[in-house]
Amino acid sequence: MLYGIAIGPLALNWIDPSDWSSNQMQFIQEYSRYCLAIELMVAGITLPKKYLFKEWQSMVMLLLPVMTLMWLVSAAIIKFTFGLPFLQALAIGACVAPTDPVLANAILKGMFAETHVPLRLRNILTAESGANDGLGYPFLFLALFLMRLGGGNAIGAWFYVTWVYQILLSVVIGAVAGYVGRKVLKYAKNTGWIEDELFLLSAISLALLLVGLCTILGTDDILCCFVAGNSFTWDDWYRVESEDTWLQQTINDILSMTFFMYFGATIPWAEYTSANSLSPWRISVAVVLIIIFRRLPAIMALYRLAPAINNWKEALFAGWFGPIGVSAIFYAIETIKQIKEHDDSNSGIVAKIVYPIVCAVVFGSVIVHGITIPVVLMGKHIKTTISLNLGANHSQDKPEMPSTTYIGTDFMTLQELDVPVDAYTHALSGAHPVNI
Repeated sequence: MLYGIAIGPLALNWIDPSDWSSNQMQFIQEYSRYCLAIELMVAGITLPKKYLFKEWQSMVMLLLPVMTLMWLVSAAIIKFTFGLPFLQALAIGACVAPTDPVLANAILKGMFAETHVPLRLRNILTAESGANDGLGYPFLFLALFLMRLGGGNAIGAWFYVTWVYQILLSVVIGAVAGYVGRKVLKYAKNTGWIEDELFLLSAISLALLLVGLCTILGTDDILCCFVAGNSFTWDDWYRVESEDTWLQQTINDILSMTFFMYFGATIPWAEYTSANSLSPWRISVAVVLIIIFRRLPAIMALYRLAPAINNWKEALFAGWFGPIGVSAIFYAIETIKQIKEHDDSNSGIVAKIVYPIVCAVVFGSVIVHGITIPVVLMGKHIKTTISLNLGANHSQDKPEMPSTTYIGTDFMTLQELDVPVDAYTHALSGAHPVNI
């Protein structure tokens, strides 16, 4: 993202994405749509066998009360910061409520997560980021219908159009497509009708197919891809067959990196002025409050209802790492599109300010959540270094005592591991490799 800002119009002006398309907003929405579709398909595939069925209680808690609170808190912050009517704030709040699966994947994969975060917690956060991304539609369209129709007509339209057609039909399409795709692919694999390269790309191909189909039908393509990913690997066969290849993860990383470079180059800095109520101090206050209060208090208050979250430390991790990213951009542009198509007279200035507000929140989330893990790792490194020095001094004073050091947050006696202290400290410094 910072690289995109550096080479974009704000700084070096090497590229200007506004020249790439006559309709930049549509270009960004389609770009984000495909990033989300592939990411959610990969997220669904990486979950264990029948995961959504086994962890239904945790999923219900995270998707209903927690996400509803995230939506309402975000809307309240936007209302009081920018002085908007509550319905208009609800529409903008719905854009930033979902946890972004692209940024969540960056946090839940890699050395830090595999070392410090239990697999059980990583799986539930992956599943939540995938499911609540698709379920952003009901929150957004409830606010839009209330502004457009008002009262009972809005609730009726919201139920039939959003829940029955967009959500339920997407779930059915995704479940059937994933099941049929798995059966056909397994048959092709067993009979030798498909090469390994195409076998690994089959899930991404299915995601692209479903995006096209759901876009034609006007249903929730984002949720459909996540459900299809779960159905595609419901029996764990495809996940086991493809987990050591990293091809899908590599493609996802390429998409996410290019998207955020593009996003960095397209942040509408000129919009943040007092002339349109988006003064820098209002934007800064809104971003800080949303990052702190949007998710963390809800998770800390309700984590006991989720069996996949065992204690307050895991709840603290799950509550803090709820990044806002690609999905927020997608929903912001969808909001503008819906308001302009239906000429909503009660929408006020939402269509003008929703995209700049969401871009500012995404910028803040990427910065804050992006530096959190390096800061934590730096703190652990300093703590380990201090502990090693103290342990060495303690060993010189009392040689008869076992030499002890910190590894992470646990005590470990080196004598129990049969490793000399000097060999271990050399290994930490990188001087000599030592197998422990």
